[in-house]
Amino acid sequence: MKPFKFKEFTIHQDKTAMKIGTDAVLLGAWCSLNNYPDTILDIGSGTGIISLMLAQRSNASTIDAVEIEANAYEQTVENFEQSDWGDRLFCYNAPFTEFAIEMTEEEEQYDLIISNPPFYNDEFETADLARNKARFTTSLSFKELIEGVRNLLSKDGLFSVIIPSKEEKEFIKIAKSNNLFPNKICHVKGNENTEFKRSLLEFSFKESDIIQEELVIEKERHQYTDAYINLTKDFYLKM
Repeated sequence: MKPFKFKEFTIHQDKTAMKIGTDAVLLGAWCSLNNYPDTILDIGSGTGIISLMLAQRSNASTIDAVEIEANAYEQTVENFEQSDWGDRLFCYNAPFTEFAIEMTEEEEQYDLIISNPPFYNDEFETADLARNKARFTTSLSFKELIEGVRNLLSKDGLFSVIIPSKEEKEFIKIAKSNNLFPNKICHVKGNENTEFKRSLLEFSFKESDIIQEELVIEKERHQYTDAYINLTKDFYLKM
């Protein structure tokens, strides 16, 4: 598996079950840094790509990542160490639920929390245990994710996530029951003729009018829309 080269960093992905996908790049590019976060948390780092994108985009002094799967954790650490921002990046090898309890007890809080969480339910589980762990809600339910975020997010902090569009209503309902309100929603589809597949969501503890956006990735195969190019051009080599 060849490393994936971005403009300012390289991602090695030979150890992890989940390879680089559009979801992670979308989230890392789309999430707002308007609150100038000093502390960032990436839940379920995989290769570490989102943390590295945010290190490139922000001046945050601390970017923590948490990853349950041992090989993915090792991969994240390796990619952090080989980047220009290794002194700001740190990864924990732990289940998020345990990490959240420990950090809450230590009264640690984050100005931005971001997650590309596991989101296929049990019906689709495969024989690849590492891939299951990375990709299925049995290893981290939406409820566990949101409750942990509620306890770790600073008063004026933002929480950004990408999920399947069909899960959006349920996710927002769980978030609202934890006093997290959607501020911004972007519906994403592969091309004009397909249905919306992904929802990018931003939450905070403040209720506001929701900013609604739509994003189409491709005009045709490998012909990207201007909107997608503008969003990701600071990262992809060929954009």
